Amino acid sequence: MAQVMPFPGLAAPPMARIRQKLKPDHIAGVRDETRRMLAERGLAAAVRPGSRIAITAGSRGIGGFTDLVGGIADAVKSSGGEPFVVPAMGSHGGAVPEGQAEILRRLGIDEASVGAPVRATMETRALGESETGAVAHLDSFAAEADGIIVLGRVKTHPESAGELASGLLKMCTIGLGKQAGAQQAHNHGLWPSVRAVPKLQLAKSKILFGVAVVENGYRQPCAVEVVQPRYEAFLDADMRLLRLAKEHLARIPFEELDLLVVDELGKTVSGAGMDPNVIGHWRNSDAPHVPNYKRIAVLSLTYASLGNGLGIGMADFTTKRFLDSYDPAVSYINLLTATEPGGNTREGPLPMALPSDKEAIEVALYSALPGAAPKVCRIANTGRLDEMWVSKALLDRVRASPGLEILEPPRPMGFDGSGNLF
Repeated sequence: MAQVMPFPGLAAPPMARIRQKLKPDHIAGVRDETRRMLAERGLAAAVRPGSRIAITAGSRGIGGFTDLVGGIADAVKSSGGEPFVVPAMGSHGGAVPEGQAEILRRLGIDEASVGAPVRATMETRALGESETGAVAHLDSFAAEADGIIVLGRVKTHPESAGELASGLLKMCTIGLGKQAGAQQAHNHGLWPSVRAVPKLQLAKSKILFGVAVVENGYRQPCAVEVVQPRYEAFLDADMRLLRLAKEHLARIPFEELDLLVVDELGKTVSGAGMDPNVIGHWRNSDAPHVPNYKRIAVLSLTYASLGNGLGIGMADFTTKRFLDSYDPAVSYINLLTATEPGGNTREGPLPMALPSDKEAIEVALYSALPGAAPKVCRIANTGRLDEMWVSKALLDRVRASPGLEILEPPRPMGFDGSGNLF
């Protein structure tokens, strides 16, 4: 590598730790509550002794994920059935069974933790062409089961600002559809297909119930509903619970930043790695610059993403550590599966990568040309916004907001001898 002068940078400012007060309501004892609700909705009447029941498990790392899946498995066993878990995550994990099972293992889902084995395949059964032209697919293990219970988190989606987003219908379309179904749905327009494909899946498969969950801003389940296996019921639950999810959606409480530092990005956080509802939709589209974060530096990739760094293209800077964790093939198959009419590939390309956290932050800050009082905010990830670190230039805003409080005064960032925060 050629010798060059040191990259220009500005010293990272001292940062104060602050807390954002979010709605705290949540469900205690999620595993028992999930089991109880399924029993009350009549699961036993739908499960014959010895019936094999598939339970969907996605890749997002839902709050209380193990308890939710475990509660469903407990309810199935109490009804005389034999539960098993199917990875329901489209093209994640490299679109291979081993990768999808490994993601679940990294998220804490295995037979020991939930009381049901994981059965992974990428094979599907084609159910026919939907109204959009997208062919509906169904995981072959789920198709061969005596029943399916669809677990889905209802929340905002990076690509949908409307009345329907992530939820039971999307878990059917993309999750149970595996890579083949996900590609079909995206190619024919994701959200029209999310409305159309489940009509075939619900009509032509043995879906027994949906279990819809909403998280609060602390990533704790705050609502769980057991939904009857009718298209209208799934659609109603998705739309109704999305309104509740939006009430709990946390955002960064600053509209203008010179630099946003994101400790980690990944599929376990958001479908886009970083949620554009938090960092600004202009990062992957032509939307207005609201909020306007001049530069974003991403430091790490979540372990459970299994190398899928999709979304790093929305950052301006990253680190060598991120590059070492990033698997291009795993990321590219996910990006290409999600190809839509009028879409783009902005979330895929790697940004400038610096050897350490310190260099990434300081070079990014220089690049923003911030002036004498830089506005810098550091977050864990876009799904954990209850605590963050901010520079002195933002503290007047913190003091003026009843929803914010200072936990620790400003102090230098704690870089180690290699210039890293971790």
